[in-house]
Amino acid sequence: MRSRIVAAALLAASLVAGSAQAQSYVRADCQSLVGVAPNRYDTPEHERWYRRFWTGNCDHLAFCVPGSPNWNDIVGKLLVKGGPSERPGVLPKACRLGQLVGLEWSREKVIRKIDTSDLRGFNKILESSNDTLKGLDKVEQAARAKLAR
Repeated sequence: MRSRIVAAALLAASLVAGSAQAQSYVRADCQSLVGVAPNRYDTPEHERWYRRFWTGNCDHLAFCVPGSPNWNDIVGKLLVKGGPSERPGVLPKACRLGQLVGLEWSREKVIRKIDTSDLRGFNKILESSNDTLKGLDKVEQAARAKLAR
């Protein structure tokens, strides 16, 4: 009996450790805000596309264009744009928005509700907004509307 308990504890610890590393590609200052996304992926490829969303790294994904924009870079630009006074509001909002949008965009094309053209539109809103927090709110509303369909 004791060996089963020890085995179960070791398995649980390894799963937690694996999950904690699963999103090491998310900006360090976002990691505690978005948490880990175990069991949120439809397939291993879904997770790889989600990683692409955050980092710009294609990891041998078919039809993937590497580089920018990627969400880690966008968060950095939003923090600079908002300035030090807005950082406490911008950081959590931008990180959580990245998780919301990224998890959906990275799904298979036939089932996702947010696509690459939506990402371009969201980025345009964020870049053109004079108020960083309001721009984030506008993108979040648009993303949630897409998800509600």
